[in-house]
Amino acid sequence: MATEATARVFFALWPPAALADDLADFAGQLAQTCGGKPTRADTVHLTLAFVGDIDASRLPELAAAAQGLVLPPFELTLDRLGYWPHNRIVWAGCSAPPAGLGELAATLREQVMAAGFAVDRGKTGFFPHVTLLRKATQAPPSEVLEPRGWSCQGFVLVRSQPSASGSLYRVVWP
Repeated sequence: MATEATARVFFALWPPAALADDLADFAGQLAQTCGGKPTRADTVHLTLAFVGDIDASRLPELAAAAQGLVLPPFELTLDRLGYWPHNRIVWAGCSAPPAGLGELAATLREQVMAAGFAVDRGKTGFFPHVTLLRKATQAPPSEVLEPRGWSCQGFVLVRSQPSASGSLYRVVWP
């Protein structure tokens, strides 16, 4: 079986199935007001570090860079909505991100870069959010989101592969 030469990858918090289903359902409801394409339950996540395209043979090396990082469990509460008109994304975020989340993202990025991989910091650095809609035509009617709790106890390395129905995500580590 042939393998692809490159892999598009990122590290993320991956929610429990019930929360992913709930957020995907909510995204579907939001699409009726905001337009756009709702996130599917199987792609709901919170990106910690976007690495991008790497040689697929380096996946074990990338995973090893994060191997020793211990995630102290923390609670995350998604309780606000936002809209980025420049890329037409509606997202869910936290009005008070836990300190452990920012520390995890920063440490993970440092270790990945120390292993020789580039990490996309974006224009504003780390901003914890879950994408709900892409290609939205307007902002959500409110910035308030009924709080959704997320008990975070680990993170994953995800490979993104394009498909006709949108990107397919596959957890490749742990």
